[in-house]
Amino acid sequence: MLEAFLSSTLSMATPILLAALGELMVEESGIVNIGIEGAMLTGAFFALAAAYFSGSILLGLAGGIAAAVAINVIFAALVVNLSVNQVVAGTALDILALGITGVFYRKLFGITGKAFMVRPVPKIPLGPLANIPLLGPVLFDHNALVYFTFALVPMLGYLISRTHYGLRLRAAGERPAAADALGLNVYRIRWQALIASGVLTGLAGAYLTLAYANTFVENISAGRGFVALSVVIVGRWNAWGVCAASVLFGAAMALQFGLQALGTMVPYQLFLALPYALTLVVLAGFGGQAAAPSALGEPYRRS
Repeated sequence: MLEAFLSSTLSMATPILLAALGELMVEESGIVNIGIEGAMLTGAFFALAAAYFSGSILLGLAGGIAAAVAINVIFAALVVNLSVNQVVAGTALDILALGITGVFYRKLFGITGKAFMVRPVPKIPLGPLANIPLLGPVLFDHNALVYFTFALVPMLGYLISRTHYGLRLRAAGERPAAADALGLNVYRIRWQALIASGVLTGLAGAYLTLAYANTFVENISAGRGFVALSVVIVGRWNAWGVCAASVLFGAAMALQFGLQALGTMVPYQLFLALPYALTLVVLAGFGGQAAAPSALGEPYRRS
């Protein structure tokens, strides 16, 4: 029971962590991408559609990435180049993504919404490590997306805090005018962050349909993009903190399924609300103590 819960925790945490790591880069550059939910949802649908019609998981992953990057490109053009309000633009793209995926889903598979299944991303047990009691199945018996996601944490943490690129990224989010005066192209840096975030968010969406559900239902992202936004705050704009917060929310999601399986008399809707209630509680307890990038959410126009 414990082994299944811990393994499920990492599986549930993976799409949240992927999206949150992308959002971490974006917020370090000074942008708040509320449209992350829409990018994840779009990536989820087009990943499954591409895999379904091509029979290739790799093409499915590519389709998910391309769809999410397209959403982020629209967002970048609006908020970076045109200085549109970031919250308004992101919310509009979330609504657009919900409409686009719903329309294409019904167009391709009928108004009855019949499920279409694909072959899941296979698990890759890591040799003898997967046979270690308890820890083996929990840590070393997952698919490649899970391994990639958790391996990305130290790499991205190093990139942001220890490299020249990370310094430029943080400068764009802290003092964009000063960064511009020093010759840094703030627009380019923010575009790069949003495109990189689109890649990770697209993979997060693809994970939902190709590795978790193996099918698509409308609004399959179910607010995970918004949870990823809160994870960045709870993780205090630090890759390791973001990882810990993602695992916490993954545990809450795994717990809700476990509680439902017990067959108690408690309405299942209360269990479904558990991860989101935890989001509010943790944000209330820790969100106000975190120091965000100074220019976060503020439009920048080169003078």
